[in-house]
Amino acid sequence: MTFRQLEAFLAVARERSFGRAAHRIHLSQPTLSGHIQELERELGRRLFVRRGREAVLSEAGRVFESHAARVTAAAGDARQAMADLDGLGSGSLLVGASTTPGIYVLPRAVAEFQRRYPGIALTLRIGNSGLIERGVRADELDLGVVGGHVLGPGERCVAAGLVDELVLITAPRHRWARRGSVSQRELPAERLLVREPGSATRHVMERALQHAGIAPGATLELDHTEAIKQYVMAGLGVAFVSSYAVATEVRARQLALVGVRGLRIRRHFHVIHAEGRTLGASGRAFLAVLEAHATGRAGRVGAPGGTAGRPRRAVGR
Repeated sequence: MTFRQLEAFLAVARERSFGRAAHRIHLSQPTLSGHIQELERELGRRLFVRRGREAVLSEAGRVFESHAARVTAAAGDARQAMADLDGLGSGSLLVGASTTPGIYVLPRAVAEFQRRYPGIALTLRIGNSGLIERGVRADELDLGVVGGHVLGPGERCVAAGLVDELVLITAPRHRWARRGSVSQRELPAERLLVREPGSATRHVMERALQHAGIAPGATLELDHTEAIKQYVMAGLGVAFVSSYAVATEVRARQLALVGVRGLRIRRHFHVIHAEGRTLGASGRAFLAVLEAHATGRAGRVGAPGGTAGRPRRAVGR
């Protein structure tokens, strides 16, 4: 049994496809299939069964998966320990971030990290929160930065220092913009632009509105915050978005902030890590930079007319 065979097995288990798995770990499909066949011969069990175009784990495969994952995680920890012997002069770090922190929060922190540790090859992957969470659980990311997160199996929260606020935006000429604030009862009268399922921004917003007893009226789903901002500017509705995401447009008066009386939506950005892995020196250094960035941040854009609410208790605290 070899490490490469275990890596091939886990790739197929996660991708449910030999072709996609081969692409993920940079092998030809015949080579990957050979690794699986050799592993099955040694174990005396079939590890996968075919269901149409998918390869799904057999009963033996499901039992074997957790053992294979522990072995590969231990190997990763061993490699990281060896890299740590060299300090932070070299190494690599793979960070995943959901859309809002990845685009609007992390750039300055990443720039500072690269300035301090030029020998660390940092890769940043951006996707919605659901994709980043799955990447952490599958041990494909060293760290994930997500918003409004509830810890899942195999995850642990290692930092939750960045606080965000979801603010209501409208076009500058919208009737609400002239008033500066609205009541909660008025929200259902306007089309609400929302992110796609899997977005933490959407999840946090929906939970806050439900808690306040607000049932949105018409909605329009868009899969990126930048798209939502453009559609709001065009007068196609209103939206709750991160204060980080609209600071530039508000200063330029391309968008207006409108307070909702009695409603304030806050969340923490959480840094999550695979529970079964040891966080290496480069990951710890990145956390230190990120936490310093959070502590030193100037005041965020705030919505007028809102009343202060309690910030959500940080997961893992």
